[in-house]
Amino acid sequence: MSVFLDALSGREPAHMPVWFMRQAGRALAEYREIRAEHSFDEVVHTPDLTVEVTLQPVRRYGVDAAILFSDIVTPVQAVGLPVEIRKGIGPVLDQPIRTVEDLDRLRPLEPEQDAPYVFESIRLLVDELGDTPLIGFAGAPFTLASYLIEGQPSRDHAITKALMRTEPLVWDGLLSRLADLVATHLRAQVVAGASAVQLFDSWAGTLSPADYRTFVLPYSRRVLTALDDLDVPRIHFGVGTGELLGLMAAAGADVVGVDWRVPMEVARERIPLDVATQGNLDPTVVVAGAAPALAATDDLLGRIGPRHDHVFNLGHGVLPPTDPGVLAAVVDHVHEATAR
Repeated sequence: MSVFLDALSGREPAHMPVWFMRQAGRALAEYREIRAEHSFDEVVHTPDLTVEVTLQPVRRYGVDAAILFSDIVTPVQAVGLPVEIRKGIGPVLDQPIRTVEDLDRLRPLEPEQDAPYVFESIRLLVDELGDTPLIGFAGAPFTLASYLIEGQPSRDHAITKALMRTEPLVWDGLLSRLADLVATHLRAQVVAGASAVQLFDSWAGTLSPADYRTFVLPYSRRVLTALDDLDVPRIHFGVGTGELLGLMAAAGADVVGVDWRVPMEVARERIPLDVATQGNLDPTVVVAGAAPALAATDDLLGRIGPRHDHVFNLGHGVLPPTDPGVLAAVVDHVHEATAR
């Protein structure tokens, strides 16, 4: 059993596990070399490339878990919605979904038929990783809906929130379809060999607790509870969700990811005792260099205290200017400082 799975399964790990969101990507020169010859879509759709990019941070940093290299819009693209990831913008849908009639464009996912490259990549990775667990992931219904309704990333999500309040049939139809699609996608990743899953609700932090409880929680719960029988840790993460941490746990999470805006001891007061935690280090700290990063790491370890159900991670993804050597130093430091 890995330290990552020990920490999330009620067992005391040999040391605190570490992995980083966006650990595969632009901070690594070896990733940039691949991207110089292949587009992002090519990497996601080509198992050999997906495997290589997923393994790069495991080799470089010595992290305790790998996360599949993919994208939250991959299953939506797989069912025929022409979502394009445009450089400098993000996911773009030129004809957004905003009416009941538009819902017919979103059909159920048939995993092995629609996205065989994802599951072939997972099977190859499980063989390559050995005892290192692989994390599968998907975007949460609200975050996916925000892209499909807005048509592109948004700062205020005004169109999404207006539709949420004024078009209940469209809202329920869209979120229900997305919840089922996401649950199917995550289940298939576990069946293929993923040892844990993470549900990214990147934009949930734009919502008040009342709006989250009414308009979002039922659909996130629909996803997470659909995985009840699989006996894998379910991580639930969002950015700016300090006021939502308890609600995100209530959606059915085994682990709640915490960004850097909430002190860890405060976050723990908001999250039930039987739910594990992950994250909390400011991603900009590691950009600042080894000394600030290790000082912040020690501070965070002090805030976490003696609990053995925390996964050390950043409070969001690795930033492109990050020195890989600093991340490797953080991994080594956490392992040494928490060795039991």
